[in-house]
Amino acid sequence: MSFTGKNFPNITVDAIDYLGDNFTINLFEKAQKENKKVLLFWYPKDFTFVCPTELHAFQDLAAEFEKRNTILVGASCDSAEVHFAWLNTSKDNGGIEGVEYPLIADTNRNLSSVLGILEMKEVEHPEYGTLVEGSAVSYRATYLIDETGKVFHESVNDMPLGRNVKEYIRLIDAYTHVQKHGEVCPANWEEGKEAMSATRDGVASYLSNN
Repeated sequence: MSFTGKNFPNITVDAIDYLGDNFTINLFEKAQKENKKVLLFWYPKDFTFVCPTELHAFQDLAAEFEKRNTILVGASCDSAEVHFAWLNTSKDNGGIEGVEYPLIADTNRNLSSVLGILEMKEVEHPEYGTLVEGSAVSYRATYLIDETGKVFHESVNDMPLGRNVKEYIRLIDAYTHVQKHGEVCPANWEEGKEAMSATRDGVASYLSNN
């Protein structure tokens, strides 16, 4: 099920910050109450391979997201304790020391199940009933949520494929432009480039100049 154009699930989940403080978070409510956009990115597992490169890449651009009134949140199905151990493992040892945004610990898989991003399928066993095949961890799913709690972008990568973090900055810039100016953003649009009105004349004018 796609959530683009719909409200993000109104579900409260466990999370931890880099100081080791445990808390609960509801991203749908948080976006509304704080009048901020949210970037939520899921990764398969702590202490793995592609994952730390992504968490560091998001941290490297954390200030850019903050400038864009956007809250950055990571998530996996690992426990808060495992998150904290990884947060205290040095970068040169495969850890994510230095990452400062919160990490969701979706150990009960409530949110990831509703989002439909788990690598698993149910199978029927003749003796034991319904069992699960697969790792039951999340794909590399990314959600951009606006200030009303609506999802304006979602994407899902398979396990081996790391994300281009700068693309999410471009998407946030584009959506913010739409919000402010009522124009639409054409292919490869970047901040400062020409947008267009969503009319026949608008597209004709844009294509004639580009």
